[in-house]
Amino acid sequence: MSLLLDTCTFLWLTAEPKRLSRRAREAIDRTATRLYLSDVSVFEVCTKWRSGKLELPTTPRRWFGEQTRMWQTERLSLDVEHYYRESELPALHRDPFDRLLVAQAIERDLSIVTPDPAIRAYPVAVVW
Repeated sequence: MSLLLDTCTFLWLTAEPKRLSRRAREAIDRTATRLYLSDVSVFEVCTKWRSGKLELPTTPRRWFGEQTRMWQTERLSLDVEHYYRESELPALHRDPFDRLLVAQAIERDLSIVTPDPAIRAYPVAVVW
């Protein structure tokens, strides 16, 4: 199974794992599961950290390095197809970060691990 972690899911996984649903935690913990973290999430965390809306124990650069190694996540970079796909999605979700995650999941045939009910409105598999 290949899973794309929503930004909040990755934050909770690293700091507040009890906030994850049992189903999400079981999917993440499976040995054969490949976990992906999008560049979108890195940008979102950096933006919120810089504005003071998110606290981290260290800088985003260091924190992401430590956490992605610990959780063995693979980087999912953005490419032009993701931007095109995002522009073709219906405006069911107002958050541009989440729409880009949906676009990546669709393009890469990944399930998204997220508690966000608005993402379920898109043609993408959701684990929660």
